[in-house]
Amino acid sequence: MARDDVLYLPDATLSDMNLSPGDVADAIESALVAKAEGRLCTAPKSALLPGGGRYMMSTLAVGDDGFIVVKQVSVCPDNPSRDLPAINGAIMVLDANTGLLRAIVGANWVTAIRTAALSAVAARRLADPASETIAFVGTGVQAHAHLDAFREMFPLKRIRAVGRGKANLDRLCATARDLGLEAETAETPEQALRDADLVVTSVTLDYTIEPFLDARWLKRGAFAAITDLCIPWLPQGLEAFGTVIVDDREQEAEAEKPMLPYESVSGDLTELVAGKVPGPHPDKPRAFAFRGIALGDYATAVLAVKQAEATGAGRNITA
Repeated sequence: MARDDVLYLPDATLSDMNLSPGDVADAIESALVAKAEGRLCTAPKSALLPGGGRYMMSTLAVGDDGFIVVKQVSVCPDNPSRDLPAINGAIMVLDANTGLLRAIVGANWVTAIRTAALSAVAARRLADPASETIAFVGTGVQAHAHLDAFREMFPLKRIRAVGRGKANLDRLCATARDLGLEAETAETPEQALRDADLVVTSVTLDYTIEPFLDARWLKRGAFAAITDLCIPWLPQGLEAFGTVIVDDREQEAEAEKPMLPYESVSGDLTELVAGKVPGPHPDKPRAFAFRGIALGDYATAVLAVKQAEATGAGRNITA
């Protein structure tokens, strides 16, 4: 590739590259080890709330394997009425030694799969490996991504789902049935959560939402992947979790709006992978609550770029 050429990997190309959630989870685990050993540096995620329900965020990471990854993503709640995805963005992958742009990567695919892969890393250590029932609160992109990730990991038999949009709800249930799973629509959030082995919540990131989920509804040993900053969870119920893992302690400590009381945090993902978090309480549910970390974007984007360069996927454009 010439010096001025840049590899372009749009979302459609990334989707066709057959990278599985398990592949991405393995890459994230390797990145967590690299960070713990000082071979990967990350900055806390930055976010802006400019009004109109919009949420803009960015991440930055640099590794000793020669890459810099910068991601910008925007949540625009009015986009569905424009026939556009609610979440859009882009990722720049640069050479860490020269600063030259190396690739432009679609952020929608990366955000979807890396979020589910982060949950998978936590679930490998916190969830019951015999889990059969998964509940979804929120039925958009992250519900589908987590279904894809968790069906690789667990002997799933059924899903229960609840959400505001009937079209998304029907689509998720249809996808589950196509995979050979039972699928039912819950009448209430409590009905969805009761007796579920796995729970995924992914409601719209809107701080005006009144909390409506209670962790005290969860069965002993249940695992909850909370991708929505704990917005829908009742604060007084969070103490029901015996173990709460966040993606990054430093990032959470510096957050303008903490997801939950800091003293409730059992550890972060790096500590969990390193074996520095005590085993989960057998009689209580466990949670992975996260806002997204640069490390996840870094690991996923670098994995995609390396595979594309090895297989010839994507196309070169002149910078």
